[in-house]
Amino acid sequence: MRIGDYFSCYDIVPHLISTTKKEVLEELTEKLLAGHSEIDRDEVFRVLLERELLGSTGIGGGIALPHAKLKHVGSPLVVFGRSTTGIAYDALDGRPVKLFFLLVADTDSVDLYLTLLARISRLLKDRVLRNRLLEAADANALYEIIQEQDNRL
Repeated sequence: MRIGDYFSCYDIVPHLISTTKKEVLEELTEKLLAGHSEIDRDEVFRVLLERELLGSTGIGGGIALPHAKLKHVGSPLVVFGRSTTGIAYDALDGRPVKLFFLLVADTDSVDLYLTLLARISRLLKDRVLRNRLLEAADANALYEIIQEQDNRL
């Protein structure tokens, strides 16, 4: 199983315009809905906010992995976003977040959900990869970098 099985270059926001946690969750949700209009926007956003109340999904190192489980989503959905300036996100290390992977999965696919979260986390542990993502020119370049690293895992 690869991350690339669940998203494409069209699921990437190479230049997030958000400046707050709430705004970035909204912006990533809108990107998700652009390819999956059957999903309820308000429900996705509500569940993402509820998850953040349990503890920030900002894991440190400039990374956040917002995620939610919803009924009747089917296959997991992934969106990647990049902020060149960084967003205050209540990350564990207190630093701004620049790289975001949003994951939405079906409530009935817990194993796959957790496996994908772990794979994304493992992918982003590589400092060289994170630097390459921050320097990439556009969505296509970001996608290629993610795919290349995903194939190495």
